[in-house]
Amino acid sequence: MTEETTPVFDIEIQAPDISPYKQGNTGVDYISTFDSGVDGPHVMISAVVHGNELCGAIAVDHLFKQNVRPLKGKLTLAFMNIAAFESFNPNDPTKSRFVDEDFNRVWTAETLDGPRDSVELRRARAVRPIVEQVDYLFDIHSMLTSKDPLMMAGPLSKGRDYARKIALPKYVISDAGHNNGTRMRDYGDFINPESSKNALLIECGTHWEKSAADLAIKSVYQLLGEFGMISDDFASRFGPTAADKEEQVFVEVSGPYTVQTDDFKYVVPYFGMEVVEKAGTVYGHDGETPVATPYDNCVMVMPSFDIKKGQSSVRYGRIVT
Repeated sequence: MTEETTPVFDIEIQAPDISPYKQGNTGVDYISTFDSGVDGPHVMISAVVHGNELCGAIAVDHLFKQNVRPLKGKLTLAFMNIAAFESFNPNDPTKSRFVDEDFNRVWTAETLDGPRDSVELRRARAVRPIVEQVDYLFDIHSMLTSKDPLMMAGPLSKGRDYARKIALPKYVISDAGHNNGTRMRDYGDFINPESSKNALLIECGTHWEKSAADLAIKSVYQLLGEFGMISDDFASRFGPTAADKEEQVFVEVSGPYTVQTDDFKYVVPYFGMEVVEKAGTVYGHDGETPVATPYDNCVMVMPSFDIKKGQSSVRYGRIVT
Protein backbone atom coordinates (compact mmCIF):
# COMPACT_ATOMS: atom_id res chain seq x y z
CA MET A 1 0.00 0.00 0.00
CA THR A 2 1.04 3.57 -0.55
CA GLU A 3 0.19 6.60 1.50
CA GLU A 4 -2.79 7.11 -0.82
CA THR A 5 -4.23 3.71 0.16
CA THR A 6 -3.59 3.97 3.89
CA PRO A 7 -7.02 3.35 5.38
CA VAL A 8 -9.12 5.86 7.28
CA PHE A 9 -10.26 4.24 10.50
CA ASP A 10 -13.75 4.22 11.96
CA ILE A 11 -13.65 3.60 15.70
CA GLU A 12 -16.86 1.63 16.30
CA ILE A 13 -15.96 0.25 19.74
CA GLN A 14 -14.65 1.68 22.98
CA ALA A 15 -11.94 0.40 25.26
CA PRO A 16 -13.58 -1.03 28.39
CA ASP A 17 -12.64 0.10 31.86
CA ILE A 18 -10.47 -2.76 33.11
CA SER A 19 -9.33 -1.04 36.30
CA PRO A 20 -11.65 -3.20 38.47
CA TYR A 21 -9.58 -6.22 37.44
CA LYS A 22 -6.17 -4.79 38.35
CA GLN A 23 -5.63 -6.59 41.63
CA GLY A 24 -6.62 -10.01 40.36
CA ASN A 25 -5.82 -12.98 42.57
CA THR A 26 -2.52 -14.30 41.22
CA GLY A 27 -0.06 -11.79 42.60
CA VAL A 28 0.32 -10.33 39.09
CA ASP A 29 -1.75 -7.26 38.24
CA TYR A 30 -4.59 -7.77 35.77
CA ILE A 31 -4.44 -11.57 35.86
CA SER A 32 -7.08 -13.65 37.64
CA THR A 33 -7.32 -17.44 37.90
CA PHE A 34 -10.51 -19.25 38.86
CA ASP A 35 -10.18 -22.86 40.02
CA SER A 36 -13.27 -25.06 39.87
CA GLY A 37 -11.76 -27.68 42.17
CA VAL A 38 -12.72 -30.30 39.57
CA ASP A 39 -10.17 -32.00 37.34
CA GLY A 40 -9.87 -30.38 33.94
CA PRO A 41 -7.64 -28.24 31.75
CA HIS A 42 -6.12 -24.91 32.69
CA VAL A 43 -7.23 -22.47 29.99
CA MET A 44 -5.89 -18.93 29.65
CA ILE A 45 -7.72 -16.28 27.63
CA SER A 46 -5.43 -13.31 27.01
CA ALA A 47 -6.15 -9.84 25.68
CA VAL A 48 -4.33 -6.63 24.71
CA VAL A 49 -1.01 -8.23 23.89
CA HIS A 50 -1.10 -5.22 21.56
CA GLY A 51 -2.49 -2.17 23.32
CA ASN A 52 -4.66 -0.89 20.49
CA GLU A 53 -6.44 -4.22 19.84
CA LEU A 54 -9.59 -3.63 21.87
CA CYS A 55 -11.71 -6.64 20.95
CA GLY A 56 -9.92 -8.99 23.33
CA ALA A 57 -10.36 -6.62 26.25
CA ILE A 58 -14.06 -6.40 25.42
CA ALA A 59 -14.37 -10.20 25.39
CA VAL A 60 -12.52 -10.70 28.69
CA ASP A 61 -14.49 -7.86 30.27
CA HIS A 62 -17.66 -9.64 29.10
CA LEU A 63 -16.59 -12.84 30.86
CA PHE A 64 -15.95 -10.92 34.07
CA LYS A 65 -19.27 -9.09 33.89
CA GLN A 66 -21.14 -12.36 33.33
CA ASN A 67 -19.32 -13.80 36.35
CA VAL A 68 -18.14 -16.77 34.27
CA ARG A 69 -16.48 -19.43 36.39
CA PRO A 70 -15.26 -22.80 35.14
CA LEU A 71 -17.32 -25.91 35.85
CA LYS A 72 -14.09 -27.90 35.67
CA GLY A 73 -10.39 -27.13 35.47
CA LYS A 74 -9.02 -23.61 35.82
CA LEU A 75 -9.72 -20.45 33.87
CA THR A 76 -7.20 -17.61 33.74
CA LEU A 77 -8.28 -14.23 32.39
CA ALA A 78 -5.36 -11.97 31.50
CA PHE A 79 -4.82 -8.45 30.24
CA MET A 80 -1.25 -8.34 28.99
CA ASN A 81 0.32 -5.10 27.73
CA ILE A 82 -1.37 -2.75 30.18
CA ALA A 83 0.95 0.22 29.58
CA ALA A 84 0.21 0.20 25.85
CA PHE A 85 -3.53 -0.34 26.39
CA GLU A 86 -3.74 2.59 28.80
CA SER A 87 -2.13 4.84 26.19
CA PHE A 88 -4.84 4.13 23.57
CA ASN A 89 -6.15 7.30 21.94
CA PRO A 90 -9.04 6.91 19.46
CA ASN A 91 -7.87 10.07 17.73
CA ASP A 92 -4.53 8.39 16.94
CA PRO A 93 -5.39 4.69 17.22
CA THR A 94 -2.36 3.09 15.59
CA LYS A 95 0.16 4.54 18.05
CA SER A 96 -0.49 2.32 21.07
CA ARG A 97 0.40 -1.10 19.69
CA PHE A 98 3.31 -1.14 22.16
CA VAL A 99 5.41 1.23 24.25
CA ASP A 100 9.03 0.15 23.64
CA GLU A 101 8.80 -3.03 21.57
CA ASP A 102 6.31 -5.62 20.40
CA PHE A 103 5.17 -7.70 23.39
CA ASN A 104 4.42 -10.53 20.96
CA ARG A 105 7.98 -10.86 19.67
CA VAL A 106 9.88 -11.52 22.94
CA TRP A 107 8.75 -15.04 23.78
CA THR A 108 11.93 -17.09 23.91
CA ALA A 109 13.82 -18.13 27.01
CA GLU A 110 16.92 -16.42 25.62
CA THR A 111 15.14 -13.08 25.35
CA LEU A 112 13.20 -13.33 28.60
CA ASP A 113 16.30 -14.41 30.53
CA GLY A 114 18.59 -11.99 28.73
CA PRO A 115 19.90 -8.56 29.72
CA ARG A 116 17.67 -6.35 27.60
CA ASP A 117 15.07 -4.14 29.26
CA SER A 118 11.83 -2.60 28.04
CA VAL A 119 8.30 -1.98 29.27
CA GLU A 120 7.13 -5.04 27.34
CA LEU A 121 9.93 -7.29 28.56
CA ARG A 122 9.24 -6.39 32.18
CA ARG A 123 5.58 -7.27 31.74
CA ALA A 124 6.38 -10.49 29.85
CA ARG A 125 8.75 -11.56 32.61
CA ALA A 126 6.05 -10.88 35.20
CA VAL A 127 3.35 -12.91 33.44
CA ARG A 128 5.66 -15.69 32.23
CA PRO A 129 5.25 -17.98 35.29
CA ILE A 130 1.49 -17.98 34.79
CA VAL A 131 1.72 -18.55 31.04
CA GLU A 132 3.96 -21.54 31.77
CA GLN A 133 1.28 -23.09 34.01
CA VAL A 134 -1.55 -23.20 31.48
CA ASP A 135 -2.52 -26.12 29.27
CA TYR A 136 -4.35 -24.12 26.60
CA LEU A 137 -3.76 -20.52 25.57
CA PHE A 138 -6.32 -18.54 23.58
CA ASP A 139 -4.82 -15.18 22.61
CA ILE A 140 -7.17 -12.56 21.14
CA HIS A 141 -6.01 -10.06 18.52
CA SER A 142 -7.27 -7.96 15.63
CA MET A 143 -5.70 -6.61 12.44
CA LEU A 144 -5.11 -3.22 10.88
CA THR A 145 -6.51 -4.05 7.45
CA SER A 146 -8.37 -7.29 6.88
CA LYS A 147 -11.61 -8.39 5.36
CA ASP A 148 -11.47 -11.83 6.95
CA PRO A 149 -10.82 -12.99 10.53
CA LEU A 150 -8.06 -15.57 10.90
CA MET A 151 -7.13 -18.28 13.37
CA MET A 152 -3.35 -18.53 13.71
CA ALA A 153 -2.75 -22.17 14.58
CA GLY A 154 1.04 -22.41 14.43
CA PRO A 155 3.02 -24.93 12.40
CA LEU A 156 2.04 -28.15 14.23
CA SER A 157 -0.85 -30.54 13.67
CA LYS A 158 -1.95 -30.11 17.29
CA GLY A 159 -2.58 -26.42 16.65
CA ARG A 160 -4.75 -27.23 13.65
CA ASP A 161 -6.65 -29.78 15.74
CA TYR A 162 -7.27 -27.12 18.38
CA ALA A 163 -8.57 -24.77 15.68
CA ARG A 164 -10.96 -27.45 14.43
CA LYS A 165 -12.30 -27.77 17.96
CA ILE A 166 -13.14 -24.06 18.06
CA ALA A 167 -14.65 -24.32 14.54
CA LEU A 168 -14.41 -20.64 13.65
CA PRO A 169 -13.47 -18.39 11.95
CA LYS A 170 -13.40 -19.67 8.38
CA TYR A 171 -9.67 -19.28 7.69
CA VAL A 172 -7.08 -21.16 9.73
CA ILE A 173 -3.46 -20.19 9.14
CA SER A 174 -0.70 -22.69 9.84
CA ASP A 175 2.53 -20.73 10.21
CA ALA A 176 5.79 -20.47 12.10
CA GLY A 177 5.40 -16.83 13.12
CA HIS A 178 7.64 -13.87 12.35
CA ASN A 179 11.33 -13.47 11.55
CA ASN A 180 11.71 -10.58 13.99
CA GLY A 181 10.69 -12.43 17.15
CA THR A 182 8.61 -15.17 18.75
CA ARG A 183 4.92 -14.88 19.62
CA MET A 184 3.46 -15.93 22.96
CA ARG A 185 1.46 -18.62 21.19
CA ASP A 186 4.78 -20.17 20.07
CA TYR A 187 6.40 -20.11 23.49
CA GLY A 188 7.79 -23.18 25.23
CA ASP A 189 5.64 -26.31 25.21
CA PHE A 190 2.95 -24.69 23.07
CA ILE A 191 5.28 -25.33 20.14
CA ASN A 192 6.64 -28.66 21.38
CA PRO A 193 5.12 -31.54 19.38
CA GLU A 194 5.73 -33.91 22.30
CA SER A 195 3.70 -31.78 24.72
CA SER A 196 -0.08 -31.77 25.10
CA LYS A 197 -0.01 -28.03 25.78
CA ASN A 198 -1.50 -26.00 22.96
CA ALA A 199 -2.15 -22.43 21.84
CA LEU A 200 -4.18 -20.45 19.34
CA LEU A 201 -4.07 -16.82 18.33
CA ILE A 202 -7.29 -15.47 16.86
CA GLU A 203 -7.27 -12.38 14.65
CA CYS A 204 -10.89 -11.25 14.98
CA GLY A 205 -10.90 -8.94 11.97
CA THR A 206 -10.20 -5.25 11.55
CA HIS A 207 -9.23 -3.17 14.57
CA TRP A 208 -12.03 -1.15 16.13
CA GLU A 209 -14.88 -2.68 14.12
CA LYS A 210 -17.85 -3.95 16.11
CA SER A 211 -17.71 -7.24 14.21
CA ALA A 212 -14.25 -7.92 15.70
CA ALA A 213 -15.56 -7.47 19.24
CA ASP A 214 -18.60 -9.63 18.44
CA LEU A 215 -16.38 -12.45 17.16
CA ALA A 216 -14.05 -12.18 20.15
CA ILE A 217 -17.00 -12.65 22.51
CA LYS A 218 -18.46 -15.54 20.52
CA SER A 219 -15.09 -17.26 20.26
CA VAL A 220 -14.37 -17.28 24.00
CA TYR A 221 -17.76 -18.80 24.80
CA GLN A 222 -17.26 -21.34 22.02
CA LEU A 223 -13.85 -22.19 23.48
CA LEU A 224 -15.14 -22.66 27.01
CA GLY A 225 -18.17 -24.58 25.79
CA GLU A 226 -16.01 -27.00 23.83
CA PHE A 227 -13.93 -27.67 26.95
CA GLY A 228 -17.09 -28.22 29.01
CA MET A 229 -16.14 -25.34 31.29
CA ILE A 230 -19.40 -23.38 31.06
CA SER A 231 -23.09 -24.20 31.03
CA ASP A 232 -25.05 -24.82 27.84
CA ASP A 233 -27.00 -21.67 28.68
CA PHE A 234 -23.88 -19.51 28.60
CA ALA A 235 -22.72 -21.16 25.38
CA SER A 236 -26.06 -20.74 23.62
CA ARG A 237 -26.63 -17.15 24.76
CA PHE A 238 -23.20 -15.76 23.92
CA GLY A 239 -21.49 -18.28 21.66
CA PRO A 240 -21.68 -18.58 17.88
CA THR A 241 -24.74 -19.73 15.99
CA ALA A 242 -24.64 -22.43 13.32
CA ALA A 243 -24.56 -19.65 10.72
CA ASP A 244 -21.33 -18.32 12.23
CA LYS A 245 -19.54 -21.61 11.60
CA GLU A 246 -18.47 -21.74 7.97
CA GLU A 247 -16.52 -24.66 6.60
CA GLN A 248 -12.94 -24.02 7.65
CA VAL A 249 -10.23 -23.36 5.06
CA PHE A 250 -6.68 -24.22 6.11
CA VAL A 251 -3.80 -22.22 4.67
CA GLU A 252 -0.19 -23.26 5.17
CA VAL A 253 2.28 -20.38 5.18
CA SER A 254 5.56 -21.07 3.41
CA GLY A 255 7.23 -17.91 4.62
CA PRO A 256 7.18 -14.12 4.54
CA TYR A 257 8.74 -11.64 2.21
CA THR A 258 11.14 -9.58 4.31
CA VAL A 259 11.57 -6.05 3.00
CA GLN A 260 15.13 -5.03 2.11
CA THR A 261 14.68 -1.25 1.85
CA ASP A 262 12.64 1.51 3.45
CA ASP A 263 10.81 2.04 0.15
CA PHE A 264 8.37 -0.84 -0.37
CA LYS A 265 5.21 -0.20 -2.40
CA TYR A 266 2.45 -2.53 -3.55
CA VAL A 267 1.36 -2.48 -7.18
CA VAL A 268 -2.28 -2.66 -6.04
CA PRO A 269 -3.74 -2.68 -2.51
CA TYR A 270 -3.96 -6.03 -0.72
CA PHE A 271 -6.16 -6.50 2.33
CA GLY A 272 -5.56 -10.19 3.05
CA MET A 273 -6.52 -13.65 1.77
CA GLU A 274 -6.46 -12.67 -1.89
CA VAL A 275 -5.40 -15.62 -4.07
CA VAL A 276 -2.93 -14.65 -6.82
CA GLU A 277 -3.34 -17.19 -9.57
CA LYS A 278 0.03 -17.19 -11.32
CA ALA A 279 3.54 -17.62 -9.92
CA GLY A 280 5.78 -14.70 -10.78
CA THR A 281 3.03 -12.10 -10.53
CA VAL A 282 4.66 -8.85 -9.44
CA TYR A 283 2.71 -7.48 -6.50
CA GLY A 284 5.15 -4.84 -5.23
CA HIS A 285 8.48 -3.10 -5.53
CA ASP A 286 11.17 -3.12 -2.85
CA GLY A 287 13.03 0.01 -3.84
CA GLU A 288 13.73 -0.64 -7.51
CA THR A 289 13.42 -4.43 -7.21
CA PRO A 290 10.15 -6.08 -8.30
CA VAL A 291 8.71 -8.59 -5.81
CA ALA A 292 6.64 -11.48 -7.16
CA THR A 293 4.55 -14.37 -5.89
CA PRO A 294 6.58 -17.58 -5.51
CA TYR A 295 3.99 -20.11 -6.72
CA ASP A 296 0.60 -20.50 -8.35
CA ASN A 297 -2.54 -19.77 -6.29
CA CYS A 298 -0.53 -17.88 -3.70
CA VAL A 299 -2.62 -16.66 -0.76
CA MET A 300 -1.63 -13.20 0.46
CA VAL A 301 -1.71 -13.59 4.25
CA MET A 302 -1.82 -10.52 6.51
CA PRO A 303 -0.25 -7.88 4.23
CA SER A 304 1.16 -4.87 6.02
CA PHE A 305 1.54 -1.23 5.05
CA ASP A 306 4.04 1.48 5.97
CA ILE A 307 6.65 -1.29 5.99
CA LYS A 308 10.21 -0.68 7.10
CA LYS A 309 13.38 -2.52 6.20
CA GLY A 310 13.55 -5.89 7.95
CA GLN A 311 9.78 -6.20 8.37
CA SER A 312 7.44 -8.56 6.54
CA SER A 313 5.34 -7.12 3.74
CA VAL A 314 3.17 -10.24 3.43
CA ARG A 315 3.26 -13.95 4.12
CA TYR A 316 2.76 -16.44 1.29
CA GLY A 317 0.32 -19.31 1.77
CA ARG A 318 -1.13 -22.38 0.09
CA ILE A 319 -4.62 -23.74 0.67
CA VAL A 320 -4.32 -27.29 2.06
CA THR A 321 -6.79 -29.97 3.06
